[in-house]
Amino acid sequence: MRIMTTTIRLNLLFLFFVLLSQWSPALSDLVISKLDRKIDLTSQVMRVTATLKVENSGNGPISEVLLPFGDHQAKDLAFLVATTSEGKGKTKTSSSSLPIKVVNPEGMPPSLTWYSVSLPKELTKGQSLNLEVRTAFTNALQPFPEKITQADIQLLVFQESAYYLSPYAVNVQSLSVKLPEPKVESYTKLENTKFSGSEIKYGPYENLPPFSFSHIAVHFVSNKPFVVAQELVREIEISHWGNVQITEHYNLVNAGAKSSGEFSRLEYQARPHLRGASSFRHLVAKLPPRAHSIYYRDEIGNISTSNVYGDSSKTLLEIEPRYPMFGGWRTSFTIGYGLPLKDYLFRAEGKRFLNISFGCPMDDVVVENLVVKVILPEGSKDISVSVPFPVKESRETKFSHLDMIGRPVVVLEKTNAVPEHNQYFQVYYRFSNLSLLREPMMLISGFFFLFVACIVYMHADLTISKSSPSYLAKLQWDEVQTALQQIQSIMNRCLGIHDKLEASLRDLSRTGDVQACKAARKSADNMLKELSKDLKPLLSFLQSSPLAASLYSKVEELVAKEKELQEKLIVKHTTVTDSYEKKSGGRDIENRIAPIQQRITALRQEVDDLLEIIDEI
Repeated sequence: MRIMTTTIRLNLLFLFFVLLSQWSPALSDLVISKLDRKIDLTSQVMRVTATLKVENSGNGPISEVLLPFGDHQAKDLAFLVATTSEGKGKTKTSSSSLPIKVVNPEGMPPSLTWYSVSLPKELTKGQSLNLEVRTAFTNALQPFPEKITQADIQLLVFQESAYYLSPYAVNVQSLSVKLPEPKVESYTKLENTKFSGSEIKYGPYENLPPFSFSHIAVHFVSNKPFVVAQELVREIEISHWGNVQITEHYNLVNAGAKSSGEFSRLEYQARPHLRGASSFRHLVAKLPPRAHSIYYRDEIGNISTSNVYGDSSKTLLEIEPRYPMFGGWRTSFTIGYGLPLKDYLFRAEGKRFLNISFGCPMDDVVVENLVVKVILPEGSKDISVSVPFPVKESRETKFSHLDMIGRPVVVLEKTNAVPEHNQYFQVYYRFSNLSLLREPMMLISGFFFLFVACIVYMHADLTISKSSPSYLAKLQWDEVQTALQQIQSIMNRCLGIHDKLEASLRDLSRTGDVQACKAARKSADNMLKELSKDLKPLLSFLQSSPLAASLYSKVEELVAKEKELQEKLIVKHTTVTDSYEKKSGGRDIENRIAPIQQRITALRQEVDDLLEIIDEI
């Protein structure tokens, strides 16, 4: 249906041009004495190179050449550049691009879009000039049929006029159409038509009036994938600490003939050139030579099916989506990499400027909506942009870590972007070197004030009143806890002395030295008396404190149990030493101390339990 609609439009345009050529006057005395047009259909972008030899046949000077395009072509016109050329072949030289602007000549139909090319110098009577016009169109090739199976090849339809659309008379013109391969289903045959290899030639045609038109169509084989980025967002973030970070977010679709029917991965892997000829599995991005920290990921996470190759002139990033891309299939992913700042940031006339490429780094990718965001350092001002082609410009602000006023962002938008737009552009701005110290000083100041606040907090008395009941109660409770800790310490020291008494009995059984055992008992007895003296004031304090009323019974029980434990240990010690002096037998000694030892074990367990209870309090 889309092919039929396009054909109807072209036929109507043909009738319109026939009528227009009968009555429309020449726009000027300019004549195109020779015109060669070459159309390249080897990719999804139709590239047209027209070489015109223009001649002034009138009396007045001519300073511009008008280029008309039909509205059906103008909306898909992605790139237009005009240069003057001299010489032929290897000796051919071209000037820089000439200024081009959109104009609206009087008396011309509204169905045409007009561009005016300003000549480098006026042409006087009899003078001529060689002009080369290069254009690139998207959506010029339509899949027909629009849906194919996995095993089918992709066929495209191209429709155009065999004559160059011109408001000027053309003395001689010719057309050549280059195809991706020499396989053609059908093509329009006119006078002087020749098909050789993968090229169709029309012409030469002589003495054509203005707005001449002759419809041609070519139905040919092309398995080149139609890789279209419906949206590409490139973020270029400048850091004056030595890095330019590039992040590119892709939303891709294969805009070729849509895949219908079932997909067999087995057949695709066995014969990918026959079972999926118009699909693509790999994409290659040409990155700058010193790109580093390269990554490739999608919404799920990192994608490991990628390779990086590089030399001194370029870095190639070969990426492979998670599945082969057939017609109508979509995928989204992100690639990122860093670049050395010194290779792309320069100084001129007191300003810094970024000089970096604009478009997509992948060949033969059409971008329907390209957004380039240049994120400048915080504090940048007096910002200006220089782009070699028209773009929509706007400004944003982005906040990142340690930012106070935000970073200025230059947003450049370009629709219908093709590889020809991958040219260098410049962003100029002013930036003070003192601004580099802003973030480090913020970090230093932040940590400094944090440490000062901690010191003040640790040493500051934040209580409301030292005479308040709650404050006094807190002080009393602190004193009770201190007393409890001291009692625990004394009890633990007493238990340690008990262990020494037990150790002296083990030494007696091994050596038989009764005197040494008695000396150990005497020393332990003295130490226990000293600890008992230290314990008395603490017990008195707890007894007198109202806050310790519920605790004192446990402490008192602990002291009593420990006292009884001391007594039993002394009895055991005395019994054993006396038995050794009387040279009693070992079994007799064990029988005498058995009930004592049983009580000692029980008391020791009770003392340990009471200590745990007090420790929890």
